[in-house]
Amino acid sequence: MSATTIVVRPLSRVAYEPTWRAMIDFTAARSESTPDELWICEHPPVYTLGQAGKPEHLLADNGIPLVKIDRGGQITYHGPGQVVIYLLVDLNRRGLKVRELVTCMEQAIIDLLAEHGVAAGRLDKAPGVYVGDAGPGGYPAKIAALGLRIRRGCSYHGLSLNVDMELAPFSAINPCGYAGMPVTQTRDLGVALTPAQAAEALTRHLIRLLENPLEIP
Repeated sequence: MSATTIVVRPLSRVAYEPTWRAMIDFTAARSESTPDELWICEHPPVYTLGQAGKPEHLLADNGIPLVKIDRGGQITYHGPGQVVIYLLVDLNRRGLKVRELVTCMEQAIIDLLAEHGVAAGRLDKAPGVYVGDAGPGGYPAKIAALGLRIRRGCSYHGLSLNVDMELAPFSAINPCGYAGMPVTQTRDLGVALTPAQAAEALTRHLIRLLENPLEIP
């Protein structure tokens, strides 16, 4: 297997913390010849708080566990019906900078939504993907969140795309640290994709961009 091959691992629904630990172990053990991997999964309900995250962004205790982790960013929610893709990528080998990898992740989601007639974009200083006009809080609706950790030039963590899930747990947090930011999902935008279908399509876009970095805007 070539080191430039991208291995796709469908993990189904898995607990968050063991999956996070497995990413750390994979990254610590990989060598220059280790192929990059995309791990595709869903998680049971869990909040995750980035390494510089502020606990006050958790607004209420609703019984959902909070895990403090080592990615960048603030707090977000993972739950059933959300597509999570972890990118275990050797940036140096692919000639990517961190900002380019973030742009690649955002662009893959934007391209997927565009295929289904949904215009999406970025928000300055707030990594992720957003749709619609700004609401009462001054923000458009967030549909996808991003977070990464880089060690020895290799990434782990990744992205989450809201597809067909219960959105109520987002009301107990300031999503990614932004008070009043609305959250949406593809189902509510009329996109007729199951989480499995969305995961497959998004994986296809990610691989296309990772294998052709010149296509990254």
